[in-house]
Amino acid sequence: MVATDLDGTLLRTDGSLSDRTRRAIVAAEAAGVPTLFVTARPPRWLDELADAVGGPGIAICGNGAFVYDLVERQVTASHGHDPEVMAEVVSDLREAVPGVTFAVERADGMGREHAYAYAQEHNAGHTVGDLAEIAATPVGKLLARCPQLDPDEFLRLVQSVVGSRVELGYSGAIGLAEMTAPGVTKASGLATWCEQQGIAAAEVWACGDMPNDLPMLRWVGRAHAVANAHPDVLAVADVVLASNDDDGVAALLESLV
Repeated sequence: MVATDLDGTLLRTDGSLSDRTRRAIVAAEAAGVPTLFVTARPPRWLDELADAVGGPGIAICGNGAFVYDLVERQVTASHGHDPEVMAEVVSDLREAVPGVTFAVERADGMGREHAYAYAQEHNAGHTVGDLAEIAATPVGKLLARCPQLDPDEFLRLVQSVVGSRVELGYSGAIGLAEMTAPGVTKASGLATWCEQQGIAAAEVWACGDMPNDLPMLRWVGRAHAVANAHPDVLAVADVVLASNDDDGVAALLESLV
């Protein structure tokens, strides 16, 4: 099986999925090599790719927090934050980072505080309110923003405050702190699903481009980085593919066929 990240890896820089990649997914599946999407995207950002998904028709998303059935369009499993620990993390971040605002990703959609804004966000169907309101149902991913701070400085500050109480994953989203529960990563989500399906780590090849892909790339049998990947990802890759804009993952799938 090929497990692949989406943005910056399988998808081109403009967010599109090339015709070549679509054909490669179909051909690889027909040859017995399914493709599994493993992404930081929340479930609600995946329906647009439902026609392209191969293999089991599911995606590991939210940096491992959710398993999403793209055919049925429903979350089938989730691994969320402990509410008390999350409340402590939020309180500590508010104290350490004046002006920080929060949003959450849940199985039933996104919730955000009134002041939370992110230019790349899909704006449909959000719950808006204070943290108690938006976190009334289990939270898979906690998001924090503070546009007043330099993005790198903000992430360093967040890391120093949260410690090991959450997993801080960097997917390339500028100025966005993405936090899952401790131990919840792309690797944990992928490993749990593969174990349920009787698939060994050695049977899985993975493709990625950003630091949040590192746990997954270290878990699988063979790790692939696209040429445009973050230096930390290039450093651990067994194989470097062509860039996302040059359909590097498609070329890998074609080689398997």
